[in-house]
Amino acid sequence: MHPQVRATAVLLEEGNILLVEQRVDAGAVSREWSLPGGALEAGETIADCLVREVAEETGLIVGLDRLLYVCDRIDGDQHVVHITFAVRRLGGRLRTGEEPEPGASPIRGVRMVPVSCLDEYGFSGRFCELVRTGFPDVGTYQGLVANIGL
Repeated sequence: MHPQVRATAVLLEEGNILLVEQRVDAGAVSREWSLPGGALEAGETIADCLVREVAEETGLIVGLDRLLYVCDRIDGDQHVVHITFAVRRLGGRLRTGEEPEPGASPIRGVRMVPVSCLDEYGFSGRFCELVRTGFPDVGTYQGLVANIGL
């Protein structure tokens, strides 16, 4: 089993969070909305991966601010390491982008969602609380994805 590295972005602006409408099926988790991001490509830095993925999926150009957390998802012989960063908008225009990863669900929409409504988009209570409290354990290893309920 070779782990896959995925970088995801948390863009917060004026009480809203950036979400991508894309079916996510990961073990016990299944929902229609997710954070923007995707898989690291060979020879690509984590920062370059995240900037590329957010641009592809949402049309926005972002810069990394800080590491929020790292966690693992292990489903049978699949191991995914999620690295999540707070980002800031540098430019671009919010639009529904494309999903170039083979086998991934298409992106059907992109939206800035009020943080107060995040649970209505399928995110766990634990993740909603982390967002609402500003990620108090910023920069930490959170263990398995189940620990933060992604």
